[in-house]
Amino acid sequence: MTDSELAHELNLLILKTRMTFRQTIQRLLKKNNVDMTFEMLQVMHCLWKEQGVSQQTLAEKTAKDKACLTNLINNLEKKEWVVRREDTNDRRNKLIFLTPEGEKVAEKIKSLLKDMYTQIGNQMNTRHMEACMKHLNKLNEIFDQI
Repeated sequence: MTDSELAHELNLLILKTRMTFRQTIQRLLKKNNVDMTFEMLQVMHCLWKEQGVSQQTLAEKTAKDKACLTNLINNLEKKEWVVRREDTNDRRNKLIFLTPEGEKVAEKIKSLLKDMYTQIGNQMNTRHMEACMKHLNKLNEIFDQI
């Protein structure tokens, strides 16, 4: 196989891994009776790292367009997991916060994810994970240069 063909196969494997990861997360949520989509989880994950962010910031961090993100936030509001508040510095902006109920859900999900990552860590040794990370970082650098 040529280097070009290997690079193509590598990228296909990365895409397959991404899809498998997404499906695994969706199964994990469903199995634990968490009524949440993968996209909602992406938003929630951003919010449990930093609350009170604008919709624009969430759109950038989740790589979602504004219309899609608005729908996601609307659905999260209906579940009473997030709330929009006016930005005191710019009344046109809405800042997004987890509600107390959203924080409870976030804690449950964090625990589920920690267990999943522990399983992964138990099945892959540190050296292999570090090598994967090194190679993926290199690939990201290359993509940024193209």
